[in-house]
Amino acid sequence: MAHYAVGDLQGCHREFVTLLDRLAFDPAVDRLWLAGDLVNRGPGSLDCLREVHALGDAARLVLGNHDLHLLAVARGGARLKPSDTLDAILAAADREPLLDWLQQQPLAVAEGELVMVHAGLLPQWSCPQALALAAEVEARLAGQGAGAFLEQMYGNWPACWRDDLDGIERLRVIVNAFTRMRFIDVDGCLDFAAKEGLDSAPAGFAPWFRYPRRDDPHIIFGHWAALEGCTPDAQVRAEALDTGCVWGGRLTAMNLDSGERISVPSQRR
Repeated sequence: MAHYAVGDLQGCHREFVTLLDRLAFDPAVDRLWLAGDLVNRGPGSLDCLREVHALGDAARLVLGNHDLHLLAVARGGARLKPSDTLDAILAAADREPLLDWLQQQPLAVAEGELVMVHAGLLPQWSCPQALALAAEVEARLAGQGAGAFLEQMYGNWPACWRDDLDGIERLRVIVNAFTRMRFIDVDGCLDFAAKEGLDSAPAGFAPWFRYPRRDDPHIIFGHWAALEGCTPDAQVRAEALDTGCVWGGRLTAMNLDSGERISVPSQRR
């Protein structure tokens, strides 16, 4: 049995199938973790959803910001952006079961020392606290008020976690930390403007993985294609798996038992 984690698919279905073939992935015995953002930007978002859904219990995934955007458009009244490639999903005959399945997915998964999130793990949160906070959002997505939550989910404020936050402000910080985080300051406040490489950090901010933690999880994450799979000067064990397939880079899997990385090139210009 092999255990792999894969970075952001973002609609790169052909590359995903090629990577699974390269891994000789067998859903009967192997396991696959996906670090979120199955959809959007690439041409095969619907096929990616169907492919992962068909893997059943062999696959575990976390929600990324683009996955939540799809849910917000489909069920929260948000508008499509010009760069979105979600039309095929929204028009698909199997749209509702696929969206139901996606909406049930977590923001974080953990197994032993391994923790998988989409964007990162806020240093101010212990692993048990992070999983409990993720569960608050997951419960809201599974509840009757999911549509209202998806309508209010967007926003950059508040930018910093506080234990006394409640309501939509509390949930928004949790979502942003798990799905949008790149640079933070020493207090854990998020910057939302800088989205490029490490040299784009605003004054007083650094990548979240350069801040020490009190615990020592092995963190698997995606989201940040500009890192090109590297976390230089990390103060925590963090594996960046988004290697920019949708931007012409590559799609990368990591064998979670051996640490070996296997990549296939993008088929996009």
